[in-house]
Amino acid sequence: MPMKLQFLGAAQNVTGSRHLLHVNGAKILVDCGLYQERQFRERNWLPFIVDPKTIDAVFLTHAHLDHCGLLPKLVREGFRGRIYCTAATAEIARIILLDSAKIQEEDARYKAKRHKKEGRKGRFPEQPLYTTADVEACFPHFSPVRYKQIVKLGEGIEVSFHDAGHVLGSSIIKVRATESGNRRTILFSGDIGRPDRPIVHDPELIAEADYILVESTYGDRVHQGSEDTGRAIAEVVNSTRETGGNIIVPSFALERAQELLYYINELLLSKAIEPLKVFLDSPMAARITKVFQKHRELFDEEMTDHVESNESPFKFPGLNIVGTSDESKALNHMKGTKMIIAGSGMCTGGRVKHHLANNISNAHNTIMFVGYQAFGTLGRRIVEGEKEVRILGQKYRVKARVARINGFSAHADKEELLTWLQGLQKPPRKVFVVHGEAESATQFGEYLRQETGWQVAVPEYQDEIVLD
Repeated sequence: MPMKLQFLGAAQNVTGSRHLLHVNGAKILVDCGLYQERQFRERNWLPFIVDPKTIDAVFLTHAHLDHCGLLPKLVREGFRGRIYCTAATAEIARIILLDSAKIQEEDARYKAKRHKKEGRKGRFPEQPLYTTADVEACFPHFSPVRYKQIVKLGEGIEVSFHDAGHVLGSSIIKVRATESGNRRTILFSGDIGRPDRPIVHDPELIAEADYILVESTYGDRVHQGSEDTGRAIAEVVNSTRETGGNIIVPSFALERAQELLYYINELLLSKAIEPLKVFLDSPMAARITKVFQKHRELFDEEMTDHVESNESPFKFPGLNIVGTSDESKALNHMKGTKMIIAGSGMCTGGRVKHHLANNISNAHNTIMFVGYQAFGTLGRRIVEGEKEVRILGQKYRVKARVARINGFSAHADKEELLTWLQGLQKPPRKVFVVHGEAESATQFGEYLRQETGWQVAVPEYQDEIVLD
């Protein structure tokens, strides 16, 4: 049977990352992510295209939900192999998956109650996609590995992990396989980080690969510089303070929340902003921050210096970690300008929805977006300027200022992706552009062809490609 790839997710869209490699009779799944775009969410409920019982192993690039969020369903439906990832990824995935299950259980109960009251049926089943028990069943399958450690899988298959510089513990996955005398190297980029970003190391350059699956989340644009990012945050903080309003920041709990705290700490140390009450209203982000503190070996030099100088961004004056839902609700009655950082990053669930409901219709407030907003999400609709949005079943006028800090992304832009790819010592046989909206993926594919002359393809959902 020839070596082949199946593109089972994140093909001409951003979320739901799933790529299946068939080699030497083995089936290797790289990532098993949740679809988060509204128009694709029903795919989460569909049976897996390949029977989970027949998959030999899962290799996880990192712990973002769009890369790991469907693992509980995979295990529930029969997967019995190992889930390989770095130790930090395993610890963070545990937190994120438990939170996901809890939110789904709560949302299912809320939807059932609301639909009964409204006398209608919703688009999706009034039950969770998976439960806390399903998540707990995943944990025995996790098998932590170190960067550059070789995992041998079956006959002639070696897999290694390399620092992707995206989030703590994130990985580029390299598969080296020999079949019928032919040796091939297949590289899965996962999400590639940006150089010179806070906290984590730069992405590792890979010397050789025959086939590459490369992300393209920001494959159609160039980011503003990190120096501009700090200045942009300071402008939002200072201008909102003048109006006496609040700053609501929808944020991913992994990396984005910690990086935002890093910038706030830097602005306070440089006195670019006055002391500010900052509330990290995300139990998940708080737990993930503890994982960061545990894995100091993954910090870059600048972050290490901060920690050793007692200037940790996780302990600055004015920072408050919000625990219970009652503490979260109390923020609504607190006077004075404050920044509330809450999940989810695309406003698809979590406590941020409640803070949006309480703040979005007040012109003195600012909604500050520091992350990518996928098409079809509430965050995307707000960013694109909709005058009225539906939150928790009710409509709200958007009167608050909407600020977008584009340079905050943990994803490489098109030039940074090109630089990473050009670390190869010789051209690959082919590059597959994935994990980007159709327009972004197509534009990056064309840009890559023009700049390198390489063979490039932009696969569609469920495409199968033979690797010769």
